[in-house]
Amino acid sequence: MEIKLKNGRVSYLPLFFNKEESDRIFQELYTTLSWKQDDIFLFGKTHKIPRLQAWYGDEKKTYCYSGIEMKPLAWTELLSTIRVKLEKYSGFKFNSVLANLYRDGRDSNGWHADDEKELGENPIIASLSFGQTRRFRMKHKYDNKESLSIDLDHGSLLIMTGETQHFWKHTIAKTKKEVDPRINLTYRFIY
Repeated sequence: MEIKLKNGRVSYLPLFFNKEESDRIFQELYTTLSWKQDDIFLFGKTHKIPRLQAWYGDEKKTYCYSGIEMKPLAWTELLSTIRVKLEKYSGFKFNSVLANLYRDGRDSNGWHADDEKELGENPIIASLSFGQTRRFRMKHKYDNKESLSIDLDHGSLLIMTGETQHFWKHTIAKTKKEVDPRINLTYRFIY
């Protein structure tokens, strides 16, 4: 499903993986990835990032954002298998993946754009969701009338292309609802 945006392109496929595949993938990612919780410096204070993360990729594909430098761990067999399927479906190449584990509703990701220089001029972000459905919100950086909300379901794929990262920010906000864990994989190409 292609979603028309002012100054951007987003596509969403609710069942990139079926429920059985998604259940298996979630369990394997949850128990085998090298999860860690980094510190971030905001507003003059150091805080724990409100989620767990793991960075995997080709050798020397280091990723830096908000003062955090992530050196890639070697691809796991599962992350490589997912990458092959994703590249075949999308036609895009990926050499790294950021895994985020949202343990409960208190875990979140603040408003941001994936616009770091090592992602290139028009970054392609392929986002896979496993586990609890969470609301993904987007807002235009310069036109406050433009926004989008999508519930990212178990096994779904969202791809952001074109100028999206130049003009849009996105978030997974905290929620007071009782929610189960969610794992998000964002495949990228680091230059």
